[in-house]
Amino acid sequence: MRRNRKRHYDAEGVKTTFVRLGRRIPGALYEPLTPSGKEDINVLVMHSDEDYMTFPTGPELAVRGYTVLCANVMNKEGILFSQNEKMRCVKDAVEYLRERNGGSVILMGHSGGGTLMSAYQALAENGPTVFQGPEKLYPYHRKDVPPPADGIMLLDSNWGNAVMQLFSLDPAVIDETDGLNLNRDIDLFNPANGFRPKGSTYSDRFIRSYQKAQGERNNRLVRAALERLTLLNEGKGRYSDDEPFIIPGGAQTFFCNKLFPQDVRLMSHTIGAYPLIHKDGSVTTEIVRSVRKPDCPDSMTHSFWEGARFLSVKTYLSGYAIRTEDDFGYDDCHVWGIDWDSSYAAPPGNMRHVRVPTLVMGMTGGWEFLASETIYRMAAAEDKTIAFVEGATHKFTPARHCEEYPEQFGDTMKTLHDYVDGWLSSGRF
Repeated sequence: MRRNRKRHYDAEGVKTTFVRLGRRIPGALYEPLTPSGKEDINVLVMHSDEDYMTFPTGPELAVRGYTVLCANVMNKEGILFSQNEKMRCVKDAVEYLRERNGGSVILMGHSGGGTLMSAYQALAENGPTVFQGPEKLYPYHRKDVPPPADGIMLLDSNWGNAVMQLFSLDPAVIDETDGLNLNRDIDLFNPANGFRPKGSTYSDRFIRSYQKAQGERNNRLVRAALERLTLLNEGKGRYSDDEPFIIPGGAQTFFCNKLFPQDVRLMSHTIGAYPLIHKDGSVTTEIVRSVRKPDCPDSMTHSFWEGARFLSVKTYLSGYAIRTEDDFGYDDCHVWGIDWDSSYAAPPGNMRHVRVPTLVMGMTGGWEFLASETIYRMAAAEDKTIAFVEGATHKFTPARHCEEYPEQFGDTMKTLHDYVDGWLSSGRF
C-alpha cells in the first residue's frame, strides 16, 4: 500500500503530517510533540461525505496526547465513493494506524460520520453477513472482513444518513420531477398551517399529517429506486452501471424542509436521565433538554441547486434509503416507525451489532442531539457510556445565540474533549 507523507506544520504542541492512504485517500495525522504515554491510542476521524481533514477533534485530542488521523472518503477528483467503497476507505485507515505503532484504534464518528463508523465496526465484528439479509434494501456485496477497531465514539452522531434523508423530505412535493407544485395542506411553510418565520407551533393534527405524508413519500422513493435497480441489473437501465436519482425538496442541508428545527417542542428532551456536563466540568444527572432556538425560516424546495438531492440509484439505496412503517413519526422525545435494520446507513441499527467499548455524546445546542439517546439505548456493548455537553452546537462550539447571559456555556470545545480524554485514558485501551 503506497503512502506518501508531507510534513505541514507544528503548532501548539501538535505535529501535523499530510498522508495519502491506499486508494488516493487523503488524511491529516495529528501527533503530540511531547510524549505523554497516550500516543499509542490512535483515534480515526472520518465523515461519510465531507472533508474532515481539519476537523477540530484532530488537534484537540493530539494536544491531549493522542495520535489522531482525520481522513476523507474521496478520490482525487473529489467524487464520493459508494457506501461499500467508503467502508474500504475506513479499512485502509485502520490498517495504516495499526501498522504505524501497533496501538489501539478508536473510531470517531460525528454527524454523518456516525453512519460510516458504526457500519464499519458492525461489519468488522460480525462479517459481511450482518448486512446481507433479506431485510436490507441494498445488501453489502463484498465478502472480505476488515480489521475491527478497539472502541467507537459517536460524538453528536445523527440518526444516520438514511434517516436524515427521511427527515429532510418535503412531503408537500406532488410530482417527483417538480419542486414548484406543492400540496399546501402539508406545506411546512404555509402560514395557514402554523408557520411563523421566527418559530412555529404546529397543531398535533398538522404534525401527524406532515409526518404521515413524509413516511409515505419516503417509501414511494424507495420503491422507485428498487424498480430502477432491478432494471439496471437486467441490463435495461438508462446506463450500464448506475443512473441518476434526483429528489426534489430532499436536500439534507440544515435549512431544508425539517419540521423539528421550526417547532422546537419536537425532539426537545431525552426520555431518561443522563449525565449533563456543565462549563466548569461538573456533571449532573437529569433529563437532558435542548437549548436550541427555532431555525429554518425559508423553504428551499423551489430551488434545483439548493433544495434538490442529487444521488444515483445505487448510492441512494446503499447510503440514504430506509424503510418506514405506517405509523412513522416523532414527538418531544421519541422517534418511532423506522425499520432500523433495513439499512446500514442508520447507527441505531448498526450499533446493535457492535460490542467494543462505546462512547455516545450529544450536544444540547444542536438539532441532532436526541439521536444519542436512541443510539445508546440500542447499542449492544456492555461497556457503553453516554453524556451530553450543555450548550454545545452540532460542531462542538458554544451556542452563543442560545445563551441567557454571556459565557453561560463556557468553552464547550474544551468541555467535550476533556471528557473524551477522560474516557480514552480510563484504562479501557
